[in-house]
Amino acid sequence: MKFRYKQQIIVLAIAIFSLTACDKKAPPGKQARRAMPPAAVTVVEVHQQTVPETRELVGRLASTRVAQVRARVAGIILKRIYDEGTDVKKGQVLFKIDPEPLITALHAKQAALAKAKADATNAALTSKRYEKLARKNLISTQDLDSAQATERSTAAAVQQAQADVEKAKLDLSYATVTAPISGRAGRAMVTEGALVGQGEATELTTIEQVNPIYVNFSQSVSELSELQDLSAATGKLRVDVLLSDNKPYPHAGTVDFSDLAVDPATGAVSLRAILPNPDRRLLPGMFVKLRLSLGKISNAFLLPQPAVLRDHQGAYCYVVDKQDKVSMRRLTTHGMTSHDWIVTGQLQDGDHVITEGVQKVRPGGMAKPKLAKTPTNS
Repeated sequence: MKFRYKQQIIVLAIAIFSLTACDKKAPPGKQARRAMPPAAVTVVEVHQQTVPETRELVGRLASTRVAQVRARVAGIILKRIYDEGTDVKKGQVLFKIDPEPLITALHAKQAALAKAKADATNAALTSKRYEKLARKNLISTQDLDSAQATERSTAAAVQQAQADVEKAKLDLSYATVTAPISGRAGRAMVTEGALVGQGEATELTTIEQVNPIYVNFSQSVSELSELQDLSAATGKLRVDVLLSDNKPYPHAGTVDFSDLAVDPATGAVSLRAILPNPDRRLLPGMFVKLRLSLGKISNAFLLPQPAVLRDHQGAYCYVVDKQDKVSMRRLTTHGMTSHDWIVTGQLQDGDHVITEGVQKVRPGGMAKPKLAKTPTNS
């Protein structure tokens, strides 16, 4: 029994030795086939540079000045003088209101003024005569007081009548409606023959000043302090507008206003920029992209968007060294250009950063890099 057990142990040992020997003598080709081949990746060579730091936001355009032109006297519109949608100058005639009732009212006020002056003249003469008679004790003191009171009241009536004449002249001037500001006049709200100003100041048209033009936008409270510090150091912040085709608008502006309160609904602060608009390409109410310049970042890199990855610790990228070994580099992002991330961190000048195939590699592994044909866009 013991002999048979020993034989089984010997046979088992011989089998294990044979398998081990066969594995050691396996051809090199089979071992190579079992190992994973290096992952094929595309890399881009990056270089340190000084990059403008910007923030891309969305803003809405608004007129710098808006004036509602209203009828300030009651009357019938005789004529519209201006062309709708054209630029007008301050003081330019826009509408004509029928002046005849206002001229008649002015004549009546002038007649009343003339009568008041005549009454005042007679009262003054009477007062002087009574003064002479009073010195001779020919009239009572009460009669003198009455004459002098009449003189004063008629003089006051003259002043009232004079004010009525001035008011009538002012009303007559309002029959010619002029532009209160220079700008672009909108469509007319009334036509010839319309009764306006009857009980309310009827709106006739609107004039908007769009050169320069405002851009209203908002910024979070956390980034507002950075803007305030930069503004204190460099003066007004530069703002560039991007048109609908992402082409830059040729005229840059500056931030000229920051609200004093935070919007409780959004946690943001309203800001405003002003920029030239000589060609009237920008219209009030349009939404535009705006690029806020915050300064420059030294020793920065531009990386294509697919190259920048994130985990719970933050941003990172993969780099392939000269021995085709993959390593991870931690990054700090500073916003984006139109195509690339602006980053600083553990990158070195001349590093080869993986832009395609990042999902195939791991730190410490091997890769088969292929240099991208086109450089990264700024």
